[in-house]
Amino acid sequence: AFANELSVISDKVGIDVWELIELANHHPRVNILQPGPGVGGHCIAVDPWFIVAAAPEESKLIRQARETNDAKPSWVVDKVITSTQTPGFNGKVAVLGLAFKANIDDLRESPSIAIARSLAEKAPGVEFLLVEPHIESLPATLAGINNVKLVNTDAGLAEASTIVVLVDHDQFKAVPATALAGKDVIDTRGLWR
Repeated sequence: AFANELSVISDKVGIDVWELIELANHHPRVNILQPGPGVGGHCIAVDPWFIVAAAPEESKLIRQARETNDAKPSWVVDKVITSTQTPGFNGKVAVLGLAFKANIDDLRESPSIAIARSLAEKAPGVEFLLVEPHIESLPATLAGINNVKLVNTDAGLAEASTIVVLVDHDQFKAVPATALAGKDVIDTRGLWR
C-alpha cells in the first residue's frame, strides 16, 4: 500500500516513483516494495478484510492499506482513459497481463480483470486488446464484451497506440524498445523504465 500510494503521489508531483524507490532502498534498513495496478490473488487481497471485520477499531492501518490498494485500479483506469483522449490515439489499447502476478495463469482477484472490465465499460468506442500469454480464452467476466478481445503480444503491440502494462510477465520484459516507439505507454510495473 505504501508503494502504491507513493506511485500516486509521485505521478501527481512529477517524480519517477521507480527511481525514488530505488534510491530509498539503498539505505540498509529500507525495503520499499514495488507499486503495481492493485493487489490480487486468493489471500493478500482478501485475508486482511477478515482481520478488519474481527477487530475494526484496532485495525485502522490494515483497513487503510486495503483501501489504498483497492483504489489503485481506478487510478489506472483514469490514466488509460486520459490516454484515449489524446491526439494520435488510434482507437486501440493493448492491456498486457490479466493474471494476478507474473508468469502464472491464475486470475483470482486479479486487479487486471477489474481494470479491463472497467475500461471496456467506460470507453465503449475503444477496442481493448487483452494480452495474457498464460491463458487460451477470456475469463467469463470479460467474455462476450464487444470491445474486448484476447490477442498475442505481437498483435497487441503492433495494433494499439496505447500500451498498458499490468503484469510483469517475462514475455513482456523481453519486448524491445523499438516495439514501443511512438506509443503512449502506461507501465504500472516499471518494466520499461
